[in-house]
This record gives sequence, C-alpha cells and structure tokens, in this order.
Amino acid sequence: MYFRHQYVIGDIQGCYTDLLALLKRIEFDEEQDKLWFAGDIVARGEDSLAALRLVKRLSDQGCADTVLGNHDINLIAVWRGVSKIKKKDKTWAIFEADDCDELLNWLRFQPLLHFPDDKTVLVHAGIPPNWTIDQAKLYANELQNQLQGSLWHLDRLLPNLYGNDEEKWSPDLLGYERMRQICNYFTRMRLCQQDGTLEFGFKSTLDDKMPNGYRAWFDWQVTRERKILFGHWAGLKAKVATDTVRSLDAGCVWNGALMAYRLGDEQTFCQNCKGYLG
Repeated sequence: MYFRHQYVIGDIQGCYTDLLALLKRIEFDEEQDKLWFAGDIVARGEDSLAALRLVKRLSDQGCADTVLGNHDINLIAVWRGVSKIKKKDKTWAIFEADDCDELLNWLRFQPLLHFPDDKTVLVHAGIPPNWTIDQAKLYANELQNQLQGSLWHLDRLLPNLYGNDEEKWSPDLLGYERMRQICNYFTRMRLCQQDGTLEFGFKSTLDDKMPNGYRAWFDWQVTRERKILFGHWAGLKAKVATDTVRSLDAGCVWNGALMAYRLGDEQTFCQNCKGYLG
C-alpha cells in the first residue's frame, strides 16, 4: 500500500496530550500516512489508557504498527497477575477500563521487530552485535509465538522473562532462559560486550563512564544491511544518528520531547513535553 508519509515515533510513555500535539504538528492524515511506534506506549505519562486506545485504533485501521517495549510487556504481566504496577507507572486506569482485556489481548499480539521499509528495521531497545538482522527476525518470532499462545502458556512464560543476570547468548539456550535472553535484547538492552553479554545497571549518557568491557550495543562495529531504528534509551535524547542506527526516544516524560522521524527524507519533528516526572 502506498503512503504519502511514514513516521517512526519514539517512546510515548503515556504522554497522550503530547502525542496528539505531535500528530497535529506533522499533519498526520489517517487516510494517507502511516505511523510506526518504537514501543513503550504506556507507563509514566498522564494518560496511558488514552494512548493505548489511540494506537490500537490506528492499528486496527491499518495506519499504524508498533513493536513491544519493556513497559508494554510489564503491563501485560500486571494484567495476568504475575507482576505489580511499578510505583511510578500511571497505568491503573487501564485495568479499570471496560475494554481492558481487549486492549491487552491486542497488545500481546504485537511483534518485537518490524521492517518499516526496505532500508530499516524497527525494535524497541536494539539488536546485539552478535546477531544478524535475519537471526534477530527468527529469534523475535520465537518469543512472539510464546507471547501470542494460550493464556495458560502466557501465564507461565511471563514470570520467567525477568532477570538481571549478565547472561551470555548462545544459540543452544533452551526454554525460559532462551526466551528471557531474547526479551532482554529486544526490550532492555543498552550496554553489552561484543559477544552480547548484557549489563543492566547503566542508564546514563554516552559521555558517562561505562563498566569495563562494555559499550553501547550500537558502538560495536558490525556491518548491517538495514538501519536499526530504536527507542528505550532516553539518556541519548534521540541524538544518535548514523548510517546504521537512529535513536528515537527523546525522553518525553523527563522534560524532553516526543519525536517523529520521517522515513524517506529522515527529517525529525519534535513536540516538547511537560516532563511529567521532571
């Protein structure tokens, strides 16, 4: 299908008012344009329920798609009773809404990886240097199949997706350990070693001291056939822009901005946010 414009939007985090303002700024037309969301639709902004409803409505109309972020998966885990709402998350209204089950059942069927065009790949946190993009697609499908399975299987999977061990990837990993590592790469990764070993404590900027042996996942020199578009890392302020990667999270709940990146000409559009956690 032909679209006039396609935009990739960074982490909304429930900032519904600023999302509407950004869509107005880019003159988004539901009949002509397409939106791609980098995950974390919900969490700490002023109206996660409205944000989730809007993204689902646009998706149902065929003019939007999203990938899953860590806050989205946590929302699903709270829905299934295997996790509690985090202290700073403002998602209570979702669970009190009449359409809660409809919204969250839709959410769990969203992918971890999308190909917005023939030059890009969209994920929430990134793709580790030890994976090719083709491998990432296969691994994403593995976890997606688990998340989209029966509720019985989902309830057993979700508690096993949490963990901060510095695990090293191996294609021989099995079961929940394998699913957890795949989930961590796609939804939580910031720093890693060249072999993909993850570090979970660092959330600062690229100018800050990093643990020995670790770099930002995109700083390892890897040849890629597509540019990786990603959100998740608000500390980057959406300023990382190279031939191989483009960061999209401009920190909409941290006195930052909500950003749209237009595919084709790579122009960016920002809506300054209220900084709900500022």
